[in-house]
Amino acid sequence: MASKRALFGTDGIRGTANTAPMTVEVAQKLGQAAGLYFMRNPSRRHSVVLGKDTRLSGYMIECALVAGFLSAGMDVILVGPLPTPAIAMLTRSLRADLGVMISASHNPFTDNGIKLFGPDGFKLSDDVEGEIETLMGEDLSGRLASPEQIGRASRLNDAAGRYIENAKASFPRGLRLDGLKIVLDCANGSAYRVAPTALWELGAEVIKIGCSPDGLNINDGVGSTHPEKLCAAVKEHKADFGIALDGDADRVLIADENGTLVDGDQILGLIAKFWKQHDRLRSTTVVATVMSNMGLEKALSEVGLELQRTAVGDRYVVERMREIGGNLGGEQSGHMVLSDYATTGDGLIAALQVLAVSVETKKPASEICKVFEPFPQLLKNVRYSGVSPLSSPELAAAKSWAEERLAGRGRLVLRASGTEPLIRVMAEAEEEALVVEVVDHVCDAIRAITGH
Repeated sequence: MASKRALFGTDGIRGTANTAPMTVEVAQKLGQAAGLYFMRNPSRRHSVVLGKDTRLSGYMIECALVAGFLSAGMDVILVGPLPTPAIAMLTRSLRADLGVMISASHNPFTDNGIKLFGPDGFKLSDDVEGEIETLMGEDLSGRLASPEQIGRASRLNDAAGRYIENAKASFPRGLRLDGLKIVLDCANGSAYRVAPTALWELGAEVIKIGCSPDGLNINDGVGSTHPEKLCAAVKEHKADFGIALDGDADRVLIADENGTLVDGDQILGLIAKFWKQHDRLRSTTVVATVMSNMGLEKALSEVGLELQRTAVGDRYVVERMREIGGNLGGEQSGHMVLSDYATTGDGLIAALQVLAVSVETKKPASEICKVFEPFPQLLKNVRYSGVSPLSSPELAAAKSWAEERLAGRGRLVLRASGTEPLIRVMAEAEEEALVVEVVDHVCDAIRAITGH
């Protein structure tokens, strides 16, 4: 039977910094438990790659994790601020036993989180996270390292350069970005150094915004969750492309030369169709989540590709890709998983694939990025306190009514946020008025149940 997970959500552990569960005590205990879990061979030294984004609280969480890992007998390789996919890549490249990223992704600076990667560079399964969480609840004092076996901490000075070269290697040989003007928004996050450097070295003229982190401004009015500044800058500078990453650079959104935003569904559709034309898909199935637009599904079917949906979260996309042997998946929010190049969502590598299509076809962003006409889709969040209303009979009745209204014409997705006390209500159909009616009805039912 799988161990229960209470600390771990859809993407590691996350919460308000210095408040449970994102405290020094929890981080140290996690370091001890994860260190003991992955120390399988007593005859050799074990190591963990530890990175972070640019949040002020990253220093605190980093020190606590280091203490935990060292006390378990595991060596720590510190790499500083780097994108989440860089940690996954370095874990495999350095033959480490574990990779850890300190980040709350697109959340404000007041939050922080901890994501774990196995030695293969993939995020841990629910079962493994459950086992680690079970260990955290036990008395580990008798299992920690003896004085002579305590771990050592060191810093890998060329970590950023290794990731830059890995990202550039994903760009097709023989192609360059010479002549392209690109506005790049790094959300004042972990890619603020590596992403501009990679694009510049490939030949682009790079106009930087969101590349001046101060510990408090990550995702603050910039990045993929606030793309307005990017779109305005593209028009102001008459740029060819805009690229917006989030705080840990595992997701990306694109703006075309007119400042029009391109979401993850369009990016996924573009890469899927282009890769199919060039026989680069290892499967006729592309993986997305329940949030992806039905228009994407229709567009892929027209070129002989199937769209399979998973629960929200790029690690669930990755799990399904591995099951079917596919090499392409993603989320509407901008997580793009291109497993030929990365084991998790990588915003920079995905952006480079879009740029490659433009360079190779000699077509502007506005032409290549309009892959399908999206169905009207509406997403609303309803905040609650206390117990989640998802299992209430009143909400079940509202959901049943909505699904009857949508029967054969659209779909409804009702789910709890993995990081906040929110119920997300999404519907889509060919008729916009029907979508609004259904979403409002379900949201009103949730508010009536919760009293909000």
